[in-house]
Amino acid sequence: MSITGKVVGAIIGLLLFKSPWGALIGAIIGHFYDQSVNSVRRTGMGGGAGVLEIGERFFTATFEVMGHVAKADGRVSEAEIAAARKVMAELRLDGAQIHAAIAHFTRGKGKDFDLQTTMEEFSEACANRPDLIRVFLEVQVRAALEGVDMKGPAALAIQRVADLLDVSRIELAHMEAVLRLRREQFRAGPRGGSGQGGGSAGHAPPRSGMQLNAAYQILEVDPKATDEEVAKAYRRQLSKHHPDKLKANGLPDSMLEHAKQRTQQIIEAYELIKSTRGA
Repeated sequence: MSITGKVVGAIIGLLLFKSPWGALIGAIIGHFYDQSVNSVRRTGMGGGAGVLEIGERFFTATFEVMGHVAKADGRVSEAEIAAARKVMAELRLDGAQIHAAIAHFTRGKGKDFDLQTTMEEFSEACANRPDLIRVFLEVQVRAALEGVDMKGPAALAIQRVADLLDVSRIELAHMEAVLRLRREQFRAGPRGGSGQGGGSAGHAPPRSGMQLNAAYQILEVDPKATDEEVAKAYRRQLSKHHPDKLKANGLPDSMLEHAKQRTQQIIEAYELIKSTRGA
């Protein structure tokens, strides 16, 4: 059994966080990586399709479904086209990837696109990898939010996609709420800028109750939870969204930027909670 991921993860975690907690988190993430590697070595498929095949299907399905959702009301608006291009830019796709993504998007908005078969094949390829399905759906929600604020026929189409992937409406609603928060944070710009004052030197600026509540929402933990429960929720969310684990499970490089942004959001939420608790 490989232990390389655990060792390397612990070292990286210690260097990044400069604490035993960092080493522990890194070791946990490394453990999942080792599990994935060992599974692929045993079966050659990792409980579903091979890693390369998963990556290819993930990329193709992502933009086909994005096109399908955009066409849900019978036409693709300029705002939805701009939203798709913005997602491509934020994912830092290169020229060839953008060309391929546009082709898949165009195919997805066609009348002959079969959403159910596409989702069944994608779900089968991602067997035993629910975190990949979650990332896939997050990217769809992200595009729908940018295009039409996740309303109307597009919202219904996203719900249909979630149903086909066996993602509950509750989880989908939470996903939408967290991504709305991310969008608002991005629009607000970096912390410590203008507005509300920057706080005195050496101290963080005051946070609003809404921001703190958002942090708890991102970690999926009750504000009344103990410090230990919050830390556990943080480790759980970090493990679910960490780019290294997702990549080991087949997430294509083109989608890693989304995972990195979600991981950063989780880290910032945890730091905010810790600072308000004096931890």
